[in-house]
Amino acid sequence: MNELFTIGYSPHIQDSFLRILEKYKITAVADVRSSPYSQFKPEFNREQLEIFLNRHGIAYVFLGDFCGARVEDTSCYVNGKVDYALVAENPKFKAGLKRIMDGLGKFRIALMCAEKDPITCHRTILICRNLMPAGINIKHIMSNGRVEAHKDSEQRLLKLFNLNQPEMFRSEEQRLAEAYSRQGKIIAYKTVERTSEYKGQ
Repeated sequence: MNELFTIGYSPHIQDSFLRILEKYKITAVADVRSSPYSQFKPEFNREQLEIFLNRHGIAYVFLGDFCGARVEDTSCYVNGKVDYALVAENPKFKAGLKRIMDGLGKFRIALMCAEKDPITCHRTILICRNLMPAGINIKHIMSNGRVEAHKDSEQRLLKLFNLNQPEMFRSEEQRLAEAYSRQGKIIAYKTVERTSEYKGQ
């Protein structure tokens, strides 16, 4: 089974980021930020990061135009906010998922965005959710350097919305779908400016 990792760069400097990638034998970083630049961590800007990673034998690919959270297609917006359910059906997003899946045949990939907690980032709530049906073994690299299985991230997501207890009339799958939907609505990009420090989604 193919393995796919995800990582948020915000807790790191370049050297610690590299150590984590090397620890998990990552050979390619797929940048899924819509805007691959950071005012607060310029060393993670697209050009600087690509040069740094390439120098250490790690490939870099920018996929923010396919899998970023700031979707260009206006049909994916509802009341000025991105709707993840609509994005999931968008041909360009599906093409991005295919590029990731094809890449797993050649590389050990880490999807990279800014947020340190995977359940607060579109890399998990949008991208990984839609990769799961392909049977990919997804692991999230946490800020402490340990990995969290995607299934465990989903359990945290259920708990976040108090949906982690069995219910008579809804299966866990149905409760999980609700949790994904609710979190997606919270973190989805809006056309108005956000104030978060890390807006690399």
